[in-house]
Amino acid sequence: MSSTREIVQSILDHLVRLLVSVEVEGLENIPMQGGVMIAANHLSRMDAPILLTLPVKREVVALMAEKYEKHWFFGWFGRTMGFIFIDRSKADFSAFRTAASALKNGLLLAIAPEGTRSKDRRMLEGKPGVILLAHKTGVPIIPASVVGTDVMLKKIFTLQRPKVKVRIGTGFTIPPLERERRDEQLQEWTDELMCRIAVMLPEDYHGFYSNHPRLKALMAEQPQKG
Repeated sequence: MSSTREIVQSILDHLVRLLVSVEVEGLENIPMQGGVMIAANHLSRMDAPILLTLPVKREVVALMAEKYEKHWFFGWFGRTMGFIFIDRSKADFSAFRTAASALKNGLLLAIAPEGTRSKDRRMLEGKPGVILLAHKTGVPIIPASVVGTDVMLKKIFTLQRPKVKVRIGTGFTIPPLERERRDEQLQEWTDELMCRIAVMLPEDYHGFYSNHPRLKALMAEQPQKG
């Protein structure tokens, strides 16, 4: 990690601790070494800074939309923090190879399977990129949910201390895909990942997966409160 990145990371850590009340559940599910992906729902540009400040003693990188690369702040921040810029309008094989290399080098990669931010909190349909990347690299995927980042800046600017909750689920790996059923299995595992994220979110966030049978099964498996 470069000295500039260490300085920016330290500033980010202090700002988040000062301005935001972050509750993290399931931190023990993140391994302390080896390449791993943490896949979360995407509410805001603030998702990445929150995930970057999780109290894990390891380097975290994230994917960032290519459109921000020339932005005066987000471009500088992304480059400083070692983000991988990705063109989401096409299959960006260059970004895919860079992400695969980062994982093989033992980094923790934060990624949003939906590919873009939800404008109303409700989950969008997941894309198969995360599953493809896991299949290629063999690294585990850890589902995570984020709540509260969509109103975080608004509350900070009105002198409130926003609450953000991050829940981290149990990781899983993708078995070898059958050539004859590759597309079908990609869809099945993408749905599995998205439902594992959704089950950690409030029901009004479930969006595209609201009536998915796998989500209903996961919800039924949860211990009853009270």
